[in-house]
Amino acid sequence: MQFLIFGTIEHMKNQTRRHFLRRSSIGAVAIATSSSKLLAKEEGFIDLFDGKTLKGWHKNPQRIGHGTGGVWKAEDGCITGEQDPPGSGNGGILLTDAKFGDFDLRLDIKPDWGVCSGLFLRSNNKGQCFQMMVDYHDGGNVGHIYGEGTGGFNTRPFDIDGKIIDGKLVGLKPKPKGEKPKINYSISSEKFCSLYKVNDWNKVRVKCVGKHPKIITWINGEKVCEFDAASYSGSGFDREKITQTLGTKGSIAVQVHGGGGWPKGAKCRWRNIRIKEL
Repeated sequence: MQFLIFGTIEHMKNQTRRHFLRRSSIGAVAIATSSSKLLAKEEGFIDLFDGKTLKGWHKNPQRIGHGTGGVWKAEDGCITGEQDPPGSGNGGILLTDAKFGDFDLRLDIKPDWGVCSGLFLRSNNKGQCFQMMVDYHDGGNVGHIYGEGTGGFNTRPFDIDGKIIDGKLVGLKPKPKGEKPKINYSISSEKFCSLYKVNDWNKVRVKCVGKHPKIITWINGEKVCEFDAASYSGSGFDREKITQTLGTKGSIAVQVHGGGGWPKGAKCRWRNIRIKEL
């Protein structure tokens, strides 16, 4: 009899514990969602992605250098992109319908290792833009500015390689470059490799202001790059021609790079995308 009573009590305790854990998990999700909405409301940000659909976004309407558009989905609360079909070399971009000039952009990114992607700023439908690189592969770079379809100017002062153990990515290591572009600021390669979270979400902030924009990028709260188009004079950079091509407003876009090298089945992921016009 005592055994039965004890067993019943233990069963009730376990049921209560499981109920508490379920409620705690639901509560945590609710708090996170509420915090995101509160941030958008209090600081003047608007959501560019509703977490469920691709409403407000469109693929490049015509074939561009990277392909016909790629495969884009809203799944698990994020936007995912991959080549179409996977590993085929056919990529493209997904653009916001709305256009922005001066802005403060916040989002989270989680590309699979081997992915060559990018965050496009003031982009047109041809994919010409200022790009924050998300070249997440050996010899790649994340966080510096590149002239996509606008002369190919490149501000990256270092590359990254992956630390692979037993076939798994466990960290990043710097790969120095001989020539370092003259930009206002760049994080050190060692500091970048220590702050970037492999196999996890990373918080990105981009601030873009001006006719010839000053673009500042942050990852996980650390400033990565400060590029000023009004004073930059690197190879392939034509200030007036770029402004004539892009104007002073464009879409925010995310990229699936075309061509070989994109691992079959690999994806880039984007979530919590919000923006404040300045």
